Amino acid sequence: MRELLRHVGSVHNLVIFEAVARLSSFSRAATELGLTQPAVSQAIRRLESAIGTRLFHRNHRAIALTDSGNRLYADVADGFSRILATARQIGRAAQSEHVTLLVSTAFATWWMVPRLAEFRALHPAVDLRLETLDKDVEIAAEATSLAIRRGDGTWSGYQSALLTPERITAVASPSFLQRHGPIRDLKTLATLPLIYLDEPHRYRPSWREFFEHFGVPFRDRGDGLRLNDYALVLQAAMAGEGIAIGWQHICERPIAQGVLTSVGHWTYTSSAGFYLVWSSATALTPATALVRDWILGHRDIGDDA
Repeated sequence: MRELLRHVGSVHNLVIFEAVARLSSFSRAATELGLTQPAVSQAIRRLESAIGTRLFHRNHRAIALTDSGNRLYADVADGFSRILATARQIGRAAQSEHVTLLVSTAFATWWMVPRLAEFRALHPAVDLRLETLDKDVEIAAEATSLAIRRGDGTWSGYQSALLTPERITAVASPSFLQRHGPIRDLKTLATLPLIYLDEPHRYRPSWREFFEHFGVPFRDRGDGLRLNDYALVLQAAMAGEGIAIGWQHICERPIAQGVLTSVGHWTYTSSAGFYLVWSSATALTPATALVRDWILGHRDIGDDA
């Protein structure tokens, strides 16, 4: 850069030179740049002095580039054009950049949304958008930045960090428990109205796995309310329609609000967990890294990890 300035005097001189050469006029260049014509003429003389040669043929009514001027203009115009194109691309990216987090409806409703005010207060410039889907999809294919997935933390093409182990219990509304009295054992629990989650596109533990974990025989009789979205399952449980399987990280807030309550003390931690995942093929943008770190700052690993 020091050598360039020695040859041109100032980058400002190049800006003025480009305008004069493009418009073939000192006066029109001065108008475009908001300068006086003498200031433009002085800048061109300084540039010619620094380079050591004339750049324009000056006639009484017109100017024309010399051979040296033509060579310099070709490179200056090309360079400025490239800089402009890059600046436009960067500007568009900065204006349109947002972070998309792919989650289930229940996770969005009961985990993310209650925490969004905190996130926005900490990072008001980050445009965080939640996208809910009922299946796990490829992040890159969906132009998604981050996602929450259930599994063992190993997915080809992804990096992951444990948000919480999978802790499962039974939950119901306080009114349901009042109607059905205290539930002291799992055999009694199995006879009561149960709400089933029938996920069509991804595996989730069922009531059968829940009872089998505690060594209690269970047969799905085909009755009970069956829903394909966990947010609907929780809504039905809150409405007193039955007992639902409760994932602890989702249910802790409605339990704290008193719209759900744990049924008994039966809780188990499976071998799976819920992970925050992102593509290993591309580097995270600064905004995405902020969202990732903020989410992981709320993880609940406890003694199970």
